[in-house]
Amino acid sequence: MKPTDDELDLLLKRLHLANARRVWRQLVERAENEQWSYRDFLTLLVSEEIAQRQQTRLGRLSRRASFPFFKTIDDFDFTLQSTVRLSLLGSALSADFLTEGRSLILVGKPGRGKTHLAVAIAYRAIQNGFDAFFVTAAQLIDELSAAFRQGRLADALVAYTHPALLVVDEVGYLTYGTDAANMLFHVVNDRHRRKRSMIFTTNKPTTAWGKVLHDEDLAQAIVDRVLERGRLLTLDGPSMRTKHLRLDEPAPAGALTYGVSGGARISGIPVPEFPEPPVVYCSRITRRQCSHPANERRRKRSNSEGSISITASAVIE
Repeated sequence: MKPTDDELDLLLKRLHLANARRVWRQLVERAENEQWSYRDFLTLLVSEEIAQRQQTRLGRLSRRASFPFFKTIDDFDFTLQSTVRLSLLGSALSADFLTEGRSLILVGKPGRGKTHLAVAIAYRAIQNGFDAFFVTAAQLIDELSAAFRQGRLADALVAYTHPALLVVDEVGYLTYGTDAANMLFHVVNDRHRRKRSMIFTTNKPTTAWGKVLHDEDLAQAIVDRVLERGRLLTLDGPSMRTKHLRLDEPAPAGALTYGVSGGARISGIPVPEFPEPPVVYCSRITRRQCSHPANERRRKRSNSEGSISITASAVIE
């Protein structure tokens, strides 16, 4: 018995083949017009279903990862970096980075692309079949501190210890509470023990994490666990946010830049080539006591003129 279109729709629905239900009619029409074999038709129908499921999965895991923005490794401009190259990130972009529990610490000044790179690596992990989660250091510490005070720290830790990859952004940017090192150590120690990958971004050298987290010993223990199976990469080059202003280019020798490249002021008026000191006017009573260079020059000029007049009168006599 030949099933009707509605019956075939019902069968595909029971198998949870949502995309196949949407495209099978168009594929049947193409197969008849192009004289496909049954094998070709079935192969294309299944391939369409798998591709749609993969795309749906990527979207769902990307939303769950809480990325602040969407960036891929192809969007990163490596030409602005002198130490980091795509070849250095080859292992971080592979599935082995997750299966072997490796980690990264990305260090650099603001605007160098640390967060961009961390998001791109995390998205590649999702493409490789893993889940990821993005959080700022301040948010992680604040949430765990609140959970600890409420007696539910163990439950709160699950969100940060369960994902295959955890990205902790902006370590050292903000001021944390006195229990910051304790909260972060709980996460790092658990993930290190389970061999789950971590990525940290920071503008502070790892030697300064003790001051940032208010505990030198715990900070050293955190860095030690992260780098046991990890690497530290330093991002340099100009800030990607302000590279159009060329603020990172060296100023010409002797130029007064006033914090802006090229010696231009905020108003756009260039700085004078030979700036003169402002003239300070003194009252007649205190003029002799005024030590400003302009008044010193006046006194020297008047003294020299007085000596010339005295010499001339002596000659006439």
